[in-house]
Order: sequence, then C-alpha cells, then structure tokens
Amino acid sequence: MGISDLLLLGSEQDPNSERGVSCDGTLPAASDPQLVARAIAARSSLGDRAMVLGHHYQRDEVINFADIRGDSFKLAQAAADNNRAEFIFFCGVHFMAESADILTSPNQTVILPDLAAGCSMADMATASQVQDCWQVLEKLGVAKQTIPITYMNSSAAIKAFTGKNNGAVCTSSNAARAMKWAFEKADKILFLPDQHLGRNTAVLSLGLSLSDCVVFNPWKTNGGLTDDQIKNAKVILWRGHCSVHGRFSMQNINDIRAKLSGVKVLVHPECQHEVVSNADVVGSTEMIIKTVEQSPAGSKWAIGTELNLVQRLAKENLDKQIVFLDKTVCYCSTMNRIDLPHLVWAMESLVSGQVVNQIKVKTEVATYAKVALERMLALP
Repeated sequence: MGISDLLLLGSEQDPNSERGVSCDGTLPAASDPQLVARAIAARSSLGDRAMVLGHHYQRDEVINFADIRGDSFKLAQAAADNNRAEFIFFCGVHFMAESADILTSPNQTVILPDLAAGCSMADMATASQVQDCWQVLEKLGVAKQTIPITYMNSSAAIKAFTGKNNGAVCTSSNAARAMKWAFEKADKILFLPDQHLGRNTAVLSLGLSLSDCVVFNPWKTNGGLTDDQIKNAKVILWRGHCSVHGRFSMQNINDIRAKLSGVKVLVHPECQHEVVSNADVVGSTEMIIKTVEQSPAGSKWAIGTELNLVQRLAKENLDKQIVFLDKTVCYCSTMNRIDLPHLVWAMESLVSGQVVNQIKVKTEVATYAKVALERMLALP
C-alpha cells in the first residue's frame, strides 16, 4: 500500500462524516439539576479503569472532571505514558483523540464525548491536497531536500504522511526544536497546516527572514507560487490558520495599551506575525499559564488565546488583572462542543457496558503517524 492510499484511510470514526450524529435520544439535558451529581457518580463507578484528559480550552464544567489538564503536547505525553486505564475520555478535539489512540496500547480505548468536536485548522489541510503539494515538490526536484513538520493540529492521515517522509510532529511548545531538528537533516521544511506558527517560529526563533518563507495555497496551481519561489524558499508554509488566534490584531494591542496603563500583552504563536512581533510575551498554552501564575501580584495581562482559558486564569489569579485581548467574545466553537451532558452520556454509557464514540485510527495510518509522533516526543 502506498502513501497516497494511506492518506485516504484516516480514522475509522471521521468527524467529517459523523457530524450531527445524535446520542440516540439519551443525552442529558444541560438544565438537569442532577447533572453534576450524575457525572460524579459515573466517574466514581469507572474508577481506575478510566482516565479523563482535559484540554485547557475546555469549559470549566468539563475541566473540573479532568484527571490531567494540559495543552496538546502535555496530553499526548500523558496518553503515551499511561498503560493502566482501559478507557481514556479525551475532552478536546478529534485530532487529539486520534493521537491518543495512536500512542496508547491496543487494549486501551479512546473516547471522544462528541464526534462533532473537530478543528477548523486541521480541516484546512486534506490528505489529497498535501499529496498534491508533495508531487509539486517532487516534480521540481526538491522533495528529497525537504522535511515535513506537521503541527499537532492535523489529522492522523497528515501525521502519517509526515512519518512516511522522514518528518516529525510538533506542538507550539516545541516547534522551534522540531524545525531545528529538520534543518539538521535537510535544506527545506514543509510546515503544515498553520502558517502563522510556522512563520513566527522560523523568523522569531530561528532567525530566518520573512523572504525565506512562502505560503503554499492548495487551491491554486503550483500553490500559487512560481517554481523559483518554491526552490528558493527555506520554509514552505501551508495556507492554514487558527480561527480563534487569527482574530487578534494590532488594533487589539493598540486599544488595550491605550486603555490599560502598564499592561503586558501575552499571546499564542498561532497569532498573526505582526501581533506576535509586537507582543510582550509569546508562548504555548502551557507557557501562557506559567507566565501568569509566576508573575507578581498587581501585574496586568491582556491575553490573546482561547477565551475559556483566559477566564479561568482570571478566576485563579485574583491578585492580577487579566483581560481578553479582543473586545469580541470568541470561544473555540469546536472545543466547546464537548460539554458536561456529552461527558456524562459517554461515561454513563460505559458504566452500563456500552462504548460510544470510540476513536480508532486504522493500523496502516497509525503506523506511520506514530513514527512522527514519537519523533516529537523524543525531541529535547
């Protein structure tokens, strides 16, 4: 089986074909006054047989039941390190649950409480588009000098492509290290699927210039680039972005600095380049949390990341002034699909002996995707 066939396999429970699936009429009502008690009872009944992983962008009602909180990198490590729990409830989005299934043992089951919890960024790079891009690089004779680096926010099929072609997965926590690793092996990087993280890492962490980076648009012939642009580029960025972090702008920064004297701007590297370049501090989700927690009392922070996390940081750090960088309320809509009713439904179903919403990546895809993920986990 060739890589083009692998790319079409994906996972056995693809959210793109399962969106809108109902919970067979048994989903608890969000207004159920016993909902929290039901969650506590179900979690207690499952005991050590289950582990609940909660991404920092989840609602408080869900994160309260997480055994481990983290960003995608920390949760990937937690899944890889766990060999005891039979069942892993992944309160995040589909690509994270896929990675957990790939990294856990065959006798463990990964459950995504709502199959509709996808990721718009991951959907911006389809398997066939990436294969077409690689064929362009092969035609120009540069594929052998190119290492793909794939952001965690991508499908298992894209991770498999990366593993097959000697690349590695990265997160915002270790993107710089992953790109340095790639440049030790090749002259060029294909960075998928978030152009902003790729650009910011290349320029601000690795010291490359903006002119060293080009953006490959999968909807245009040759990616919308000339042959020479592709040949001369050091980093080929995929035309993808985060719908939440991409919203933050220089106008947001200027407005908050004019309004709140002494404020420091803290943003995620998925933000646009001019936003990241003008922020006071830039870091992954885990670094954002650590920066706020370790800052002195009385400090002021305007944070450019998902709103659930910003609100939680404000509640947990009352000795500091913490505000959302954007004036507009903007949650990650796909992360917010995981709510307490879905978690309760998934746990109670398991208590009654029924496994629902299992995420199972096909063996052919998982084999190469695991290679790319393990390269990431092995990075310093």
